[in-house]
Amino acid sequence: MSTEDEILFAREGEIGLVTLNRPKALNALTHEMCLLLDAKLAEWEKDEGVRAVLIEGAGEKAFCAGGDIVKLYNEGKSGGDYPYRFYRDEYLLNARIKHFPKPYIALIDGIVMGGGVGVSVHGSHRIATERTLFAMPESGIGLFPDVGGSYFLPRCPGELGLYLGLTGARLKAADAVFAGIAKVYIESQKLPALKDALTAHDFKGDAGAEIDQVIARFTSDPGDAPITAIMDQINRHFSKGSVEEIIESLQGDGDPWAEKTAETLLSKSPTSMKLSFEELRRGSKLTFDDCMRMEFRMVNRVIRGVDFYEGTRAAVIDKDQSPVWNPATLQDVSDADIAAYFAVLPDGELF
Repeated sequence: MSTEDEILFAREGEIGLVTLNRPKALNALTHEMCLLLDAKLAEWEKDEGVRAVLIEGAGEKAFCAGGDIVKLYNEGKSGGDYPYRFYRDEYLLNARIKHFPKPYIALIDGIVMGGGVGVSVHGSHRIATERTLFAMPESGIGLFPDVGGSYFLPRCPGELGLYLGLTGARLKAADAVFAGIAKVYIESQKLPALKDALTAHDFKGDAGAEIDQVIARFTSDPGDAPITAIMDQINRHFSKGSVEEIIESLQGDGDPWAEKTAETLLSKSPTSMKLSFEELRRGSKLTFDDCMRMEFRMVNRVIRGVDFYEGTRAAVIDKDQSPVWNPATLQDVSDADIAAYFAVLPDGELF
């Protein structure tokens, strides 16, 4: 498959259509796909004939399961500059979507993780289906919740965002709507009719308001959000002042969910845990662009570290699920170590 086939663009009516077209790879983003999408959005932004953009993933399994992590691993291990270029251009794409002046409709039908979240959650119209499965699992591979995670996660209800960012917990449709990841719920079987209605629509004025009206004809109730049953616990434990205090609080709870959650946190990269905690606390007070600038500083340091490669090896390459983290414990990661990830980049910032 050529690069041009990995992401497809079309015009139907006054809608620009984007299809992430790597279904066998769960539509994972490559660097080339990021560049092509960014260029097309820049073109459509200026095209008065395009009133809105709709993005979806090919196949029935995934909207987009993340970035092409294997290539990032191989290129980074060899010392190439690909990871730096990939993350820079991916983050610039995330910012373009966030600031896109026209409605941006994401059909989040299937798995949406990591990089897939970055090309959906920042859009104006986000639609979940019964097949939606959201997660930010970066902490499990020695990374941190990026692609704007530092902005949208702290703005989830209560301490839900910190819980999601540290644990990598997965959410289905009702929970995704509750969290604000998606705005509405539509059954997947209705998506073709929704697309037909949008592409047939004759826009008269406020495109966002008119799209709201079209979407409203297809929405339904996703049901109660299961996550609400543990929100009190999430808020109580994850409001603590450090990762160590969160784990201590969870371990002292006596509840099976709390004990399992503590074990989950202790299994992940200690550096990632402390880095993600600090990132999300800082992000709650920053603008979106400042969050992306911060994440780019962080990822530049992560690429030069060890845990990202060890985590990816254990989870994706060798699949032994037995990473050997360095440093090995939370106590071995100092405040100064973490602060260094946030320092200004000597070779230039993201924007």
